[in-house]
Amino acid sequence: MPDYFVHESSYVDDGAAVGAGTKIWHFCHILPGAVIGERCNLGQNVVVMGGTRLGNNVKVQNNVSIYEGVTLEDDVFCGPSCVFTNVMNPRSHVSRKHEYQPTLVRQGASIGANATIVCGSTLGEYCFIGAGAVVRGEVPAYALMVGVPARRIGWMCECGTRLALADERAECAVCGARYRETGGVLRQIDPPGPRV
Repeated sequence: MPDYFVHESSYVDDGAAVGAGTKIWHFCHILPGAVIGERCNLGQNVVVMGGTRLGNNVKVQNNVSIYEGVTLEDDVFCGPSCVFTNVMNPRSHVSRKHEYQPTLVRQGASIGANATIVCGSTLGEYCFIGAGAVVRGEVPAYALMVGVPARRIGWMCECGTRLALADERAECAVCGARYRETGGVLRQIDPPGPRV
């Protein structure tokens, strides 16, 4: 008996690995070669292809397809109907499986509803991609990205609160974590206080 939950309408194929405490809800399909960590939550109509890896405590909302070449580290959040690609120039009549480009979403990143992550991108730790944004390329850790194409308009705390910088420093008004910006890179210099 598996130590994870799968709704009766979903399929987990032989050869897929699913961690303890994970929940897979209605109309999902997990293909052979997919690796899903512990305590993940996959909403309705999620597809996870072979050659993908989801860390622990990943939340994938409804209507998301995670294609071969995508890696989601621990604590990543994927909003409803966000999109990952794996080929830059798809054509129905041309096979490009040998041209898949990897996408890496680092620990704690959040991707908003209907955002598109173009293959070959790396999203930094705890970055925040706004709803409907289109990301191509590198996203710095803690960056708040919006628009088409996505551009950085600010910084986000590890706890998900927007930061206000003054003299290249910020302290989160919610958790108390402190940050310093140097050369367009934000780094945490003091961790957050106890979480409530």
